[in-house]
Formats: sequence, structure tokens, C-alpha cells
Amino acid sequence: MSANDRLRDYRSKRDFGRTKEPGGGKGREESLEKAPEGDAPRFVVQIHDARRMHFDFRLQVDDVLKSWSVPKGPSSDPQDKRLAVPTEDHPMEYEEFEGVIPRGEYGGGTVIVWDHGTYEPLSHDRRGRPVPFGEALERGHATFRLHGSKMRGEYALTRFRDGADGGEEAWLLVKAREGRGGRPDRGTPDPRRARSVRTGRTLAQVAADSRQE
Repeated sequence: MSANDRLRDYRSKRDFGRTKEPGGGKGREESLEKAPEGDAPRFVVQIHDARRMHFDFRLQVDDVLKSWSVPKGPSSDPQDKRLAVPTEDHPMEYEEFEGVIPRGEYGGGTVIVWDHGTYEPLSHDRRGRPVPFGEALERGHATFRLHGSKMRGEYALTRFRDGADGGEEAWLLVKAREGRGGRPDRGTPDPRRARSVRTGRTLAQVAADSRQE
């Protein structure tokens, strides 16, 4: 399936004459031309002050960002099991999106890039053979190591409800335990005080800057 096909749902929900969100369409090389890591797959965590405050967790799979809404935000504490609800695939350019989505548009509200970087797929089958990341997600369990400015280390996404009965598909995002010592786990940041890894701004500052444009 092409990126255009995967982004059909994303595009159908947005009026790009009103929102500054990217429409997609850049080639993978062009959209990642600023990434010194080259071909390493990307991830981004955005904080979205919409009708309900939440974090958006996105992992590059092929040429799109697979996305989950994480109401309480990802946690660096292995004891925290965070609900993650799948949303539509987003274009690769969304990794850099920060701003205000107009009221009345799908997902209206202020967005900041809380963290971004690269990740290593770690999923294996029972014989220890690597499993392609997209396939691991289809099977319902994927492990990966994040290399971000704030999020680092091994995490797992596990599907616990597939939505086949008409309910909402749901996953858990959990940090793996990795040895002892080092700095203590910090849990999840306060989204109102958190700052963008791109611009250093808070949600309130991004909203204020948008009103002055």
C-alpha cells in the first residue's frame, strides 16, 4: 500500500486551506533531509492541548508515522502501563509540526513537539529471528529502543483489545526494566509545563505566538 493510500483517512479529516498541518506528499528522502541519522526510523511525541489534553506517540513504519493517542502520556517508569489508542497514519512531515490547529478543524488545539529522535526495532520470533516492525505491530506486540532527547531505552507496545467486537482497539505502552542504578525513573512530565524539544516553548507560548501572527 502506498503512502497516499495510507494517508487517505488523515487527509479526509482535514481542510488544508484552514489548518497548517502538513498534507504529506514529500518523498522520504526530502522529508528526512535534515536527519543526520540517515535511514534510521524516526519517532516523535507531541503534546496536544485539544478538547482533552493528551500525548500523541508516533513511530515511522515505512513512509508514514503510525500513531497512538496516549491520554496520560508515555512514562519512563516501568511500573506505569499507559493506554494507547490507535489513530490514523500521519505523514512523515508531521514530525516537525508545531502550532495551533484552528477551532472547528479535526483535533483543533495547540501542539508542541515534546520529543523526537530515532528508534531501533527489537522484535523477534520464538526462534530469535528478527521480525519486521510493521509485521510485529500487525501481530499485536512490538518492542523497540528509543533514542530521543528525553525518551531513551526499551519500550513495548502491546495490543490488548482488537476492536473486533465493535469496541475501540486499544494498546499498552510500557517502558522495559533495564538494569539497576542510574537516575531514578521520572514518570510523565506535566504537559502544561513541558517544553518543545524544537523551540523550547510551552503550549501557552505557542498559542500566544499564534495569536500574534
